[in-house]
Amino acid sequence: MRNFFAFIKTFILFFILFSFFAPYGVSAVENRSKAAAGSGEYTVNSISVIHYSGTITAAAADYFTVAFDALSGPDGADMAVIALDTPGGLDSSMRVIIKGLMNLNRPAAVFVSPQGARATSAGVFITMAAPVAAMAPGTSIGAAHPVFAGIFPSYGRDKNKDSENEAGIMEAKVLNDSVAYIRSLAAKTGRNAEWAINSVRSSIAVPADEAVRIGVADFMAEDIDDFIKKLDGRKAGDFGVLHISDGVKVKHIRQGFRDRFMSTVSTPDLAMLLAGAGAAGLFIELYSPGLVLPGVLGAMSLVLSLYSFQTLSASGAGIALIFLAFVFFIAEIKVMSYGLLTVAGAFSMLVGGLMLFEPQASGGLGVSAGLLIGTIISLMAVVAVLAFIVFRAQSSRIVAGIESLEGKKGTAKTDMNPKGKVLAEGELWEAESVSGSIAAGEKVIVAEVKGFRMKVRRDDGVSQELPQNAGNSPAV
Repeated sequence: MRNFFAFIKTFILFFILFSFFAPYGVSAVENRSKAAAGSGEYTVNSISVIHYSGTITAAAADYFTVAFDALSGPDGADMAVIALDTPGGLDSSMRVIIKGLMNLNRPAAVFVSPQGARATSAGVFITMAAPVAAMAPGTSIGAAHPVFAGIFPSYGRDKNKDSENEAGIMEAKVLNDSVAYIRSLAAKTGRNAEWAINSVRSSIAVPADEAVRIGVADFMAEDIDDFIKKLDGRKAGDFGVLHISDGVKVKHIRQGFRDRFMSTVSTPDLAMLLAGAGAAGLFIELYSPGLVLPGVLGAMSLVLSLYSFQTLSASGAGIALIFLAFVFFIAEIKVMSYGLLTVAGAFSMLVGGLMLFEPQASGGLGVSAGLLIGTIISLMAVVAVLAFIVFRAQSSRIVAGIESLEGKKGTAKTDMNPKGKVLAEGELWEAESVSGSIAAGEKVIVAEVKGFRMKVRRDDGVSQELPQNAGNSPAV
């Protein structure tokens, strides 16, 4: 009996151990133990290649975060490779990607590809953070100096001044922080720290062959297949030396429709364009309710612009000023201010665009001057046209309803002393004479209409028509 219980306990213990390690497989367990020891070989049976081409924004950070989370699970591949092509982007999004990359429980590599691609600005930092980095022929890396967003360029700066005098204390702080960050990344991965610092301070960039020669990248590869072949035998940080198995499985992860759409929308120029188009659509819908289409498209455009501003870390004050400009434009249509509200809206939108992106967070992203001015002029033109149409409608003579009888001719059907009945436009009206007594049968002219009563005067044959807007002047 005692042997039976001993057998049962042994079986239960074996079952628990098997259940814990089975999902990972033998090679995965060996890999993790060797990674923890920081030495030995790391066998790679499967690789996930994460393709990304475009600006580094919050949408890009979300895309990489989802991919890293999937890799970290029990069914994830043994290694992650980022096929990167980027002109740079947001500093905050870049740091999210780097933290995910460095804390991944698999070895990771960055391959600047395809041929003709680049790793600029934020791309330099991401490449420096990877234990293994390679570049395709015809690619480049560098120019990592923080770009301070601004719509209009600064003139008259002395380029020989030090950074504090040239760009101010805030720019110096951001620059020094970037230098320290890339220096720490280069020290972690064993790359050329001196070049990395110069890339940040002086915007130095180099082609692929020179990057390999000076120790910025590890090697060059023609394509992803050539890259995987050349991975074998290379050290991947704390994971040890990589051993690529002969039948390695490669899974390509690409941006889906949602990721591509969000990445496209999350650009400063498009965000401003969407905001302007949305405002124009709402202006038209408010002027002529019932058209539906302009209102629907306008509302959708404004929502998309708000999403873009949010993902781009846009300034709340800048967004508030832009939407205040929309309020001024709408008010101009409803209240004739002789252009004052339009001017106020244009100024508010200009200042909002200037304040929209904070230099320390934008990574060089900003609304171009041409697009901002073009958006303001277009909105002013739409508002001016709508305001002109409203003014014409309010000041034109009424041609329908009882008010349209003003200035029309009629005939007195009864003696008017001073009240009586008048036939005008085929209808009989109660009327009052403003030119003394009028005998029945005399011709009259309608001078004024109030409610269902009118005032008339004798038609003596002399043209005495009231101006078109007499008695119907709009309130301004």
